[in-house]
Amino acid sequence: MRHWIPALIFAASSVLGARVWADDSPVTAIVESHILPGYARLAETGAALSMAAQADCRADSAPLQRAYHDAFDAWIAVSHLRFGPSETDDRAFALAFWPDPRSSTPKALGRMIQSQDPAVQTAATFQEVSVAVRGYYALEFLLYDDHVKEMGSADYRCALVRAIARDIAQNSAAIDADWRNTYAALMRNPGNDTYRNEQEVLRQLFTALSTGLELTANVRLGRPMGTFDRPRPLRAEARRSGRSQHHVALALESLETLAGLLSSHDPALMKVFESAMNDLSDLDDPVFAAVSDPMGRFALEALQQKILYIQYVLTAEIGPKFGFTAGFNSLDGD
Repeated sequence: MRHWIPALIFAASSVLGARVWADDSPVTAIVESHILPGYARLAETGAALSMAAQADCRADSAPLQRAYHDAFDAWIAVSHLRFGPSETDDRAFALAFWPDPRSSTPKALGRMIQSQDPAVQTAATFQEVSVAVRGYYALEFLLYDDHVKEMGSADYRCALVRAIARDIAQNSAAIDADWRNTYAALMRNPGNDTYRNEQEVLRQLFTALSTGLELTANVRLGRPMGTFDRPRPLRAEARRSGRSQHHVALALESLETLAGLLSSHDPALMKVFESAMNDLSDLDDPVFAAVSDPMGRFALEALQQKILYIQYVLTAEIGPKFGFTAGFNSLDGD
């Protein structure tokens, strides 16, 4: 059975004089209290990860694993902000190449390790390799995959761990610097080549919120759910490091913060977020392995529908306040 589910399709009102919210706009608060601190944390944890890898690059290094989890947490908290500096030079893809339906990451890592690709020797040469061997998901294989973390030479794996961690740190720092030095001002002061007016800034933020909700519901939950007859628990995000459910929690917390700032903490919107978070906290399924069990699948389906309902409330209740019209779209093709 095909399912039609609501998705936000925001368009600025074509009516001349649509409300611009100049005096009480949430943009400055979002930039100052949500975006900039989030990317500052990304840069901070990325630097710490690189330092930990330099100190001890072994897969079973407790300090390295802690630094990895801290850095990955910071990324998930800003992963919905896929515009501006994170898209420059494909930085977001270099940090987070996922989903990976063709298993490109383990295959590419295997080729690099077996050939001892010299691209790991400098930051500049490593930036030219495939995004499949860069970022948090590639590092997860080297730290947590039983096969990959034993491949080839230990010395080369060490060099690769350090190269990936260094690359994460450099990309994170570059995103943070661009936000602080340039992009934040473009959003706070529209009337430039990027944002002609505040309505366009708000539309960008609504799109980020909508996309984050969609990815959480239909990818983070949808991929391991598969179908009733063919669940796919091995497709769960970051399952090797036990982070699948944790990612959903981090994403919802960050999206709730953005939604609250955008909507002035609209009671109806905050209530549906709270309901979804309560359902998630009741789960005890770190890598969504229970999706193969009918009751486990039912719990994930219920959570998925609540997240999609957040989109509906956002569309029906919040979008019109900003002069946006909303429609419906099928997210699973025509």
